[in-house]
Amino acid sequence: MNELARVVQQTADRLEGQHVGAVVAGLAGGETEIRGVGRTGPGGGVPGPDTVFEIGSVTKVFTALVLARLVLDDTVRLDEPLAEVLADGPDGPAVVPGRGRQPITLRHLATHTSGLPRLPRGMLLKALVKPNDPDPYARCSAEYVLGGLARTRLRATPGRSFRYSNLGAGLLGLALAHRAGTGYEELVAREVCEPLGLADTHVRTGAEGSGAERSGAGRTDADRSGSDRTGRLAHGHTAGGRPVPYWDLAALPGMGGLRSTAADLAILLRAQLAAEREPDAPLSPAITLTRETRHRVNPFAWMHLGWLGHRLHTQQGGHLQIWHNGGTGGFRSFAAFDPEKQVGALVLANTRRSADPAGTALLRRLQRDFATAG
Repeated sequence: MNELARVVQQTADRLEGQHVGAVVAGLAGGETEIRGVGRTGPGGGVPGPDTVFEIGSVTKVFTALVLARLVLDDTVRLDEPLAEVLADGPDGPAVVPGRGRQPITLRHLATHTSGLPRLPRGMLLKALVKPNDPDPYARCSAEYVLGGLARTRLRATPGRSFRYSNLGAGLLGLALAHRAGTGYEELVAREVCEPLGLADTHVRTGAEGSGAERSGAGRTDADRSGSDRTGRLAHGHTAGGRPVPYWDLAALPGMGGLRSTAADLAILLRAQLAAEREPDAPLSPAITLTRETRHRVNPFAWMHLGWLGHRLHTQQGGHLQIWHNGGTGGFRSFAAFDPEKQVGALVLANTRRSADPAGTALLRRLQRDFATAG
């Protein structure tokens, strides 16, 4: 076992006592190591690189990358008002709240500076943690969300301050799919999965176990060497280890509805690390655009399109960390990278308990011991 594999395995081993199952990936020096521990669910085996997890809000980096791709294709403008994108809906133009003369733009949605609340109107934060609620977002149809949006009061003037909003990210995915004339899943497949070769990044689109799920990158389940994705789907659990239902985010998958694997997400992180060194790679221009956009949150942290970024204090090494985490009813995820040191870290877990400490510690270890010049 090489040193990178040993460090990744150590991180996975520490997670085994905290989660039903977990998969950890470390990227450094052009190498990727992935290790799994625990089990995928009741009666399941050890999760691995191709085990499918709900990735929650890590979905937002895919949504932002789609935005960047469509901006570069002149399909949308980064500063185009949301109301313009939704102006030609089947039920007429959507009513989008404003404040002063500043409309909500697509940039605001991707950087959480829209002033929108965290959740759609009519939803309470406590609904997300009700142990017996099978899917708190199940009723979030486009009609429900846009109807509530018309009655929503902004918390701040768009563009002025950072306020994390699941609603905003969900609306961004909804708007981009509307402008592209396709579904969100198909849009992600076309703009991100196909160029990168991601085989297992997708949205739940059918009943579990029915075989009706669509595949990322335009593939069918049969294309995965006889192993269908449903059979590789981990089961989510509460912090106490009790199985819980999957989530389906209805009309708002852009805020957290994707499922993926450690293998696919490692490819995404590798593309993020390579963007500056390989400017002609398929997604490099879009990745560059996502990171050129920056809204300052505080002296040490900022918001890119989709990704959060911060610089550690010099006493902690002064390293750059670009990251996002995620969570659904029974899953947690953490993805981070440092383009300066050319390292990345990923944790996927099928338990409702934070994976951030383990992922952050792994990234810092890689920055310290495995860094190479960017």
